[in-house]
Amino acid sequence: MADFDLFVIGAGSGGVRASRVSAAYGARVAIAEEYKVGGTCVIRGCVPKKLLVYGAHFAEDLDDAAMFGWDVPQKRFDWQVLRDNVLAEVGRLEGAYTETLTNHDVTIFHERAVVTGPNSVRLASGREVTADKILIATGATPVLPNIEGVEHAITSNEVFLLEKLPKRIVIVGGGYIANEFAGIFHQFGSHVTLVNRTDVILRHYDQQLVDRLMQISLRKGIDFKFNALIERVEKRDDGTLHVSMSGCDDFDADAVLFATGRHPHTSGLGLEDVAVKMGDNGRIVVDDDNRTSVPSIFAVGDVTDRVQLTPVAIREGQAFADTYFGKKPHKVDYNCIPSAVFSHPPLAGVGLTESQAREKLGQVKTYTSDFRAMKNVLAGRNERSLYKLVVDELTERIVGIHMIGPDAPEILQAAAIAVKGQLKKSDFDATVALHPTMAEELVLMR
Repeated sequence: MADFDLFVIGAGSGGVRASRVSAAYGARVAIAEEYKVGGTCVIRGCVPKKLLVYGAHFAEDLDDAAMFGWDVPQKRFDWQVLRDNVLAEVGRLEGAYTETLTNHDVTIFHERAVVTGPNSVRLASGREVTADKILIATGATPVLPNIEGVEHAITSNEVFLLEKLPKRIVIVGGGYIANEFAGIFHQFGSHVTLVNRTDVILRHYDQQLVDRLMQISLRKGIDFKFNALIERVEKRDDGTLHVSMSGCDDFDADAVLFATGRHPHTSGLGLEDVAVKMGDNGRIVVDDDNRTSVPSIFAVGDVTDRVQLTPVAIREGQAFADTYFGKKPHKVDYNCIPSAVFSHPPLAGVGLTESQAREKLGQVKTYTSDFRAMKNVLAGRNERSLYKLVVDELTERIVGIHMIGPDAPEILQAAAIAVKGQLKKSDFDATVALHPTMAEELVLMR
């Protein structure tokens, strides 16, 4: 008999869910984590980043407070206070995740594990462990370019540990991580320069919303350098950085943050040695039931590079446990996955963008609402929100909803149900508005 029914490598969102649910079904489960229980999202990803976003919002809220009758005599930001409070919350969550696993009788190995066979793993301590099934859930890791001086730069892994707030920060990338940290550090008072090798940012979002975010970001003073590359980073004696560029002038900075994508974290796991089929960028190739080319080895989450989102990893971990230990087989539906960019202001979308809908469906109607939120009007802030419905002209079915403005992600979560449920524009029209709210714009477009 094997030591365990299931051995999971990686205690992130997908691995923890698969472990907990499998154990609840009666399986003997072990999990190995070489860093901290909770994974990228909880420890150094979406959770601490969202806490920084909350902190950054106070910069504008305090400015706006005067128009609402509040006297704020001094506005001073202390990076160390926020950083330490965020890290303390991360520590609390790590303990909570660990307790959840322990309460479900999951054996936790706080060390690295590598695969040594179809049914065996070796721990860093040298112990060999056997299992009927092995699940790889090691997530993804930030990509760094091969340039001189890259060791002086940071990634999203290290940004939460900065000793002090940089007065000037260069952020490299055009995706959601780059744009989110651009907004965060700008609100904290840093001068932000965003460098991108092309002239396209947030390529998977509706272009009309991306253009609006660009307009707002430029007005706020975020500096964009398009069609530009960093060639070298040089650290000077005073600790500042000189950034040598191609495509634009060189400049000096106090920090350089690379947010140029994430590759599946599979290096050194021994997968090639046991003939697990690998794809590009080191991703693990799996079927619809999360099984690899080796029948006893499975993978979920970012390590498969299907959809790199925490809720997707959780769904995959749940489906794995239900299918193989709960006798309730099912597959994850990857259609209509909502997503958001927690920029300033945030944007969110679900379903097809306008360009995707025109390419796929041909005949498309769009409805938009371009407005200033009531709070911004009284505060004297000219920032405008934009909501957009993409409708299949033949069926009147809403195939996409896209929004930029305050609380857009919170509103979109509920609106995504309409797209998933294949509701029609007439269903929105028949819904009475909830007034006064920003969300009522979704049912008032004509």
